[in-house]
Amino acid sequence: MRSIRIRLLIAGLAVLLGTALAQSQSTDTAPPPGPPMHGPGAMMGEHMLNYFTKALNLTEDQQAQAKTVLNNAKPTFKALMGQQRQLDEQLRDQAQGNYDAKQVQTLAAQKAQIQAQMTVAETQLHHQLYQLLTADQQIQLKQIEAERQARMQQRMQERESAAPAAQ
Repeated sequence: MRSIRIRLLIAGLAVLLGTALAQSQSTDTAPPPGPPMHGPGAMMGEHMLNYFTKALNLTEDQQAQAKTVLNNAKPTFKALMGQQRQLDEQLRDQAQGNYDAKQVQTLAAQKAQIQAQMTVAETQLHHQLYQLLTADQQIQLKQIEAERQARMQQRMQERESAAPAAQ
C-alpha cells in the first residue's frame, strides 16, 4: 500500500516537472490579452487602468493623473449611457407594442445624436490619457493597438474561411 502511494507521488511529480519544463522551453509565447473592451463604460473601470499600468509600465504619478481624468469623465458617460438606455427601452416598447414609424424615427435620431456625443467624449478621454504618456509609451501603445488589430483581422479571416465549410 505504501509503495503504491510512493509510485503515484513520483508519477505525479514527473508529470508536473515535465509540464513545467515544456512550458519553460516553449518559444511560442502568446501575447498578453488586450484590455477588456465593452464599450465606453468599460473605460471607467480599474481593470483598464491596471492593464495599461502593466502593459505600459505607468508611473505612480501617471496612474494618479489617469484616475483623475477617468473620474472626471464618469459623470458624462453615466449621463449619456442613461439616456441611451432610456431610448433603447422606448425602442423595445415600440417593437413589442404599438409600432409608430414616426416615433421610431425620432427615437433613432435621438439615439444617433447620443452615440455621436459618446464618440466625441470617448475620443476626448483617449486624447487626455494619451497626453499623460511619454513618447516611448505612446509608441508602445500604438504597437499594442496594431497587434490587437492584427489579431482581430486574423480572427475575422478565420471565421470567414470557416463559414463556407459549415454550409
